[in-house]
Amino acid sequence: MTGPDRRSQVLARFAQVFGGEPSHWVRAPGRVDLMGSHTDYNQGFVLTMSIDRDIWIVARPRPDRVVAIDSINLGERVTFSLDDIQRDPAARWGDYVKGVAHVFQAEGYALHGFDGVIHSTVPLSSGLSSSAALEVATAVLFRDLGGWAIEPLQVALLCQRAENSFVGVNCGILDQYTSVHGRDGCAVLLDCRHLTGQATAIEPGIQVVICDTRFKRELSGSEYAERRAQCEQGAAILAGHHPEIRTLRDASLDQLDAHAGDLPDVVRRRARFIIEENRRVLDLAGALSAGDRAAIGALAAASFAGARDLYEISVPAMESMMAAMLGAPGAIGARQAGAGFGGCMVAFVERDRVGQFVPAVRDAYRQSTGREPHVYPVSASAGAGVLAPA
Repeated sequence: MTGPDRRSQVLARFAQVFGGEPSHWVRAPGRVDLMGSHTDYNQGFVLTMSIDRDIWIVARPRPDRVVAIDSINLGERVTFSLDDIQRDPAARWGDYVKGVAHVFQAEGYALHGFDGVIHSTVPLSSGLSSSAALEVATAVLFRDLGGWAIEPLQVALLCQRAENSFVGVNCGILDQYTSVHGRDGCAVLLDCRHLTGQATAIEPGIQVVICDTRFKRELSGSEYAERRAQCEQGAAILAGHHPEIRTLRDASLDQLDAHAGDLPDVVRRRARFIIEENRRVLDLAGALSAGDRAAIGALAAASFAGARDLYEISVPAMESMMAAMLGAPGAIGARQAGAGFGGCMVAFVERDRVGQFVPAVRDAYRQSTGREPHVYPVSASAGAGVLAPA
């Protein structure tokens, strides 16, 4: 869908549902991690990239303290009072909007009711952080409506808190930080402990391609919380021998090997993956900037193998997609994206071969699984902000 077509659709929906036209337009992008699965909540590093798939919210302020927000993608509407914010299991997507309102109000920010329409080009439940994009877009809208100032990092932190405390997903900072701080044309090397990001160039001949397995994932499932707890357990055991270890970010493979017998087997495997993955993030940042194809392929392969064998976040659909990606023309390397358990994967592809890569992956994956994938190139996008009105 082109930009003008999207604007026309959003305007038409707003007029149909609320009458008239919106006065405020905001956007927030989704993101893909190029390297760094599950390293964020271990206070490690992630090579992340905001993408040119985003969420728009168009809105008009109301004279009362009611929020009425309609989703074009879902065909649903959520309405609630800012004075009585309650979770609703029947419309769970609305909890991301409500959570932001709840947390920002608790911090003392003045919020205004509005009528709004959401449109997303970020696939849902795919590992591209549609939930964080919705949270950040909501925060930007409340800021725009209220006319108050807030530091970008604080937006990310409060949106993370909304997801942790209101929605109930114990995520790290990666998704919200990337949606807020994305850089046009660059990946971002994120330090999840110090909450700083460094722009990282990608050699121009390399194209990032998203390969969606269409196998729906659920981030709030027990697997995510279980792995986070295992990492914390591993760090605590190692800290008993090395007090300087606060999280697995601080641990080395030598330390892990020296005390392997003190860790339950599953905890040791989880810890090994995180320690190795954290190192791969830094190595991939250099390889992508230098265009080192051999290193990119080897690092991506090691990440997927670790995700499958040590962290156990792979599913058969991901295995099939991995084979399809690596067998397609122009493939440099491929790996999982997001938290795993399905959803999207990411490939690094020779830019001049993308036209051949995309249909080859679709055909191979379809033949292997009987499922129709979504395969599309993405570009690095700027972080969240205000859109010019139509």
